[in-house]
Amino acid sequence: MSRIAQTFDALKAHNKTGLVTFITAGDPSPTLTVPLLHALVAGGADVLELGVPFSDPMAEGPVIQRACERALANGVGIHQVFEYVREFRETNQHTPVVLMGYANPIERIGADAFIEQSRAAGADGAIIVDYPPEECEEFAVKMRAAGLDLIFLLAPTSTEQRVQQVARVGSGFSYYVSLKGVTGAGHIDTTEVAARIAAIRQHVSLPIGVGFGIRDGATAKAVASVADAVVIGSRIIQEIEASDPAEAPAAVQRFVASIRSALDE
Repeated sequence: MSRIAQTFDALKAHNKTGLVTFITAGDPSPTLTVPLLHALVAGGADVLELGVPFSDPMAEGPVIQRACERALANGVGIHQVFEYVREFRETNQHTPVVLMGYANPIERIGADAFIEQSRAAGADGAIIVDYPPEECEEFAVKMRAAGLDLIFLLAPTSTEQRVQQVARVGSGFSYYVSLKGVTGAGHIDTTEVAARIAAIRQHVSLPIGVGFGIRDGATAKAVASVADAVVIGSRIIQEIEASDPAEAPAAVQRFVASIRSALDE
């Protein structure tokens, strides 16, 4: 059983909603990535998404786009991301780490190399925004063989056929995008989210995390009533942007702790 599956099983056993958090590797500086990962865990994160910097992050709003730009300016690419995961694993063996990004960096090093280096570093899975399930079944099989989960996005516009494809190919958890738009945009209609998740659960037995647009404890708590996990990214990046770099880990920990507290109420 993967580390992600173990985490969600433990959450279910304790009747808790998972908290999945996102930061971009190398932002605001290369030396802060691992301290930020540890701060997220200290604040109560259950699963960590670590963004692989990319020059054209098509699903991201302006906040995460800026984070990618800063990371790339800092010279951080996919090989540095593997090193951050390896360093994080030196002192944390239990928190799942999911690499989140786009196909281009993976294609550049090769899918097999990506899988092997992810496994060797201690990552637990990947979300690759522009890898649709119908086009990467072989890749998903190779990921599972290496003990890694391949996690797919579902959206308000996803067809029943796409949901069934994700159910067949995906593992770890499914990521439901709550909004028609990019990360950090709009306001969540929790009634609509509840209806869509109910429809998805007819086909998908994996835990379902909901992201895009969750910005505070109240929204997180509302989404938690229908989801297995909430996913927060842009709002965390804003905490980093608003802080002196040396204070960023403490600021991120405080914010994540406030979300964890709302979820546990």
